[in-house]
Amino acid sequence: AEEPEGRRGRGPRPGPAPGSPAGRAVGEGSPGGGGRRVFSPAGEFREFSRRQLRDMERLFRQYDAGKDGFIDLMELKLMMEKLGAPQTHLGLKNMIKEVDEDLDSKLSFREFLLIFRKAAAGELQEDSGLHALARLSEIDVSTEGVKGAKNFFEAKAQAINEASRFEEEIKAEQEEKKKQAEELKQRKAAFKELQSTFTQ
Repeated sequence: AEEPEGRRGRGPRPGPAPGSPAGRAVGEGSPGGGGRRVFSPAGEFREFSRRQLRDMERLFRQYDAGKDGFIDLMELKLMMEKLGAPQTHLGLKNMIKEVDEDLDSKLSFREFLLIFRKAAAGELQEDSGLHALARLSEIDVSTEGVKGAKNFFEAKAQAINEASRFEEEIKAEQEEKKKQAEELKQRKAAFKELQSTFTQ
């Protein structure tokens, strides 16, 4: 099979798999984004595991009612109400302002992740709306980074542990995907069987 004219001889496209958290960019580089670079959560927020990033992305998508890749003021209002920590209009504006790097008055996925980075680093005030959001979202943001290491060797051991933990997470993800694919196959087979009994 021959490749299309423009692709011949270039080899495979580089970059992470489209389905992985690293390969997705929610609310970044989307249409109208002015050609910004594609945001890679796993690349930029290395202090969080792939599972934590997936949980944060699931939470973000859950409250992105407009499905535009952003959480705006009204969506944030609804989110805080559902989490049991309703905020005033001014409180919501301040929450967005604290992490709104591009000053568009709404939260992109990257800015949403900044909330959890600040929470993990202890940079959020106890009485702030962002602190409540991070605490009530039930996403465990504890990190085992190299920051607390007493010396170089301890840091190196932590880095090795981190790498093997990352590999284990990838393996567990692959196993989970295999299991889901197998279940889907079985469901389809059962459905076809059921369908054939009705069409006879």
